[in-house]
Amino acid sequence: MSVKEQYRKYSLITIILGLGLLLFLKMTPFMGGILGACTIYIMVRDQMLYLTQKKKIRKSVTAIILLIEAILCFLVPLSLAVWLLISKLQTVNVDTATFVDTITNLADWIRRKTEYDLLSKENISSIASILPGIGQFLMGGISSFAVNLFVLVFVLYFMLIGGKKMEQYVNDLLPFNDDNTQNVIHEINMIVRSNAIGIPLLAVIQGGVAMIGYWIFGAPNILFAGFLTCFASIIPMVGTALVWFPIAVYMALIGNWVQAIGLAIYGGAVISQLDNLIRFIIQKKMADIHPLITVFGVVIGLSLFGFMGVIFGPLLLSLFFLFVDMFKRGYLDARGKTTE
Repeated sequence: MSVKEQYRKYSLITIILGLGLLLFLKMTPFMGGILGACTIYIMVRDQMLYLTQKKKIRKSVTAIILLIEAILCFLVPLSLAVWLLISKLQTVNVDTATFVDTITNLADWIRRKTEYDLLSKENISSIASILPGIGQFLMGGISSFAVNLFVLVFVLYFMLIGGKKMEQYVNDLLPFNDDNTQNVIHEINMIVRSNAIGIPLLAVIQGGVAMIGYWIFGAPNILFAGFLTCFASIIPMVGTALVWFPIAVYMALIGNWVQAIGLAIYGGAVISQLDNLIRFIIQKKMADIHPLITVFGVVIGLSLFGFMGVIFGPLLLSLFFLFVDMFKRGYLDARGKTTE
């Protein structure tokens, strides 16, 4: 290769990387919708091939049919869940007098034990300054959710239209041999499917079991608490504790010590342990993922991709270890055999 050809090659690579980085940074707010479209495409891909290749239905018609299916089966339930959460937050009734008395008594107890004034002017000012930010965060989250739903539908339609051609184009770009390419595709399909099916199933089971505990021990707003537990279950290990533990503390603060202790024991022994057990059983059955990959993958994924990180975080970590293994088998093991 001549110097001029090398210059053109590496200049083109530099331009591609630069533009790719710029586009990625600008597309970050829409990453949830893009990753959601990829997830649903993997879920409905077999249906797309069956309808277009076996039934000979036009791609555009098939894409519209599958879009309607995705909207009814995935997006409508998710949108209803978010709407119910928002409406419930607006109608939550708190006994203001009891709540104020509880906080006052707690502040007095802390002041007697530690000489720290929880209700000082500085603390109240700090809380007051945080409240507008919380409202802005919630409104921004709602608007971002709506935009990403539109992006999801838009991207998914063109992914369905592209179909096999799009897949072949992506396969040609992958820097792997045929065997490694198939391994990567298999890993992606396996993990995305297992998480897309397993996480909602786990959320429903945990929410139901938690609601039984909330009902037994007389927790307030049982349906709302169960609903929050469903959402919190996406965080491995400690997710559900973010709901049942504050409820137990609240019940203790208002004087219901027996119920609070009972709920804390039930939460730690049943709800949280059920989370660990069912999560690992589902993912072991469907994808044979190591528990540590699931735990750390979700933590990493949530910080990188938001809600869709519960699916693509473990995928990212699994692909990393797969690539390391591919490098070991392709180069290190081969070099060892050569030296022998």
